[in-house]
Amino acid sequence: MTDRLSNGSMARFAAPAVPIAAMGLPLVVYLPEYYINSLGLPMATVGAAFLIVKLLDMLLDPILGGMMDRTRSRWGRFRPWLAAGTPVIAIGTFALFMAQPGVGPIYLWFWLSVLYVGYSMVVLSQTAWGAVLSSDYQQRSRVYGWWQGANVVGMILVLCLPPIVTGVFKGDHLDSISAMGWFIVLLAPLTVLLAVTTVREPAPPPRHGDTGLRQYLKLLGRPSVQRLLMADLLMGLAPGITGTLFLFFFERMKGFDKTQAGVLLLIYFIAALAGAPLWPALAKRIGKHRSLLVASLLYAVVQLAVVVTPAGNVVAGMVVLVLAGLPYSAAPLLVRAMMADIGDEERLESGVDKTGLLYAIVTGTIKLGYALAVGVFIILGTLGFDPKVSTPTGDAALIGLYAFAPAFLGLVVAAIMLRYPLDADRLAEIQRQLAARDAAQGDAKPAAEPEPHVLPDQVPAPRPAE
Repeated sequence: MTDRLSNGSMARFAAPAVPIAAMGLPLVVYLPEYYINSLGLPMATVGAAFLIVKLLDMLLDPILGGMMDRTRSRWGRFRPWLAAGTPVIAIGTFALFMAQPGVGPIYLWFWLSVLYVGYSMVVLSQTAWGAVLSSDYQQRSRVYGWWQGANVVGMILVLCLPPIVTGVFKGDHLDSISAMGWFIVLLAPLTVLLAVTTVREPAPPPRHGDTGLRQYLKLLGRPSVQRLLMADLLMGLAPGITGTLFLFFFERMKGFDKTQAGVLLLIYFIAALAGAPLWPALAKRIGKHRSLLVASLLYAVVQLAVVVTPAGNVVAGMVVLVLAGLPYSAAPLLVRAMMADIGDEERLESGVDKTGLLYAIVTGTIKLGYALAVGVFIILGTLGFDPKVSTPTGDAALIGLYAFAPAFLGLVVAAIMLRYPLDADRLAEIQRQLAARDAAQGDAKPAAEPEPHVLPDQVPAPRPAE
């Protein structure tokens, strides 16, 4: 039996990713530049704040993951955490995006910390919830395909705001940042309310063990987890670097102004949206890990091609960014779908469902990748890059970090995926053994009655195994 959910259910589940992604993109692309150039904070100070706060926030992920695995309520394990994290995000977003000239480093540090606590709660709970919506190898790619599509939609919508604010309403750069903030503050509560009240969370298996820091560290020792962790880290770091340096690279090295660069970035994410259904479809034919291998190779080639793209040529820039955008969606959705498979493997071996802990790992790695990416400002400054004055040494450092470093990371990911062991056949055998053991132990879950707020066609079919 395949527990296929309707497209409507998937869209409602994925909806909160729209405002969350709309927050995540400016945190990498716009806010560092905004606090440096518009608010006047030193580049090293801003880079250190974004780097250190993200690294400290990673320590929260295993704690939250273990707490989610231990949560039992009529709303499930993960939905309550999604609801609780939303107001934290709204408050932190308002403070950071509405900041005016005169704020200092302490202001930035404090509100970044608040925002990332809420971000951890929301992203971890939603991605872990997605893992339990289906037990089918292919359907899991579909679940995260919808999730990643919603992420890209959020990025596209927030990228549309600056040209609308400056072109239609004649606002300035500060007005554009404020508009992004209001978009997140208003949309996050609405989408989370829609998701948690209209899409079920299947009942978890009975608890048979602890899910704490010790178990988290043991999971990090699994070879399959290590492979996914490294792939997710590198494929988060690579676009994180390009996203952080995007405006600097295309303004200085390719001769575009802020509006043109924003349009090119928008095209990049439109291509990423087109890639969201492409990679699950390819995974259905060749498997998830091979699809990720193909995507990482394509990404590496295109990053090298951007170096020889003619300066000032909008058409050439559009072509390169379309090709670069297609593989953008591959790693986020495929890694998370593969982590759900590892969850079944882990439960068969240990007898304990550790979904929250497993997704704490991937949440942590993507944060580390983007934290290191923002830290590239520190490297650039060390290598002589000046955001206001062009120098040969600084420009060479900018090219190397924007193009060659991410391309190398893509090649490493391709090598990591060459011998990934957990494919569809292996997962089918794992789930067969889980179903037999659950039946023998009486752990097989009966089909739950639909909750009063959930329509019957939104309830997924009972799962043969988890």
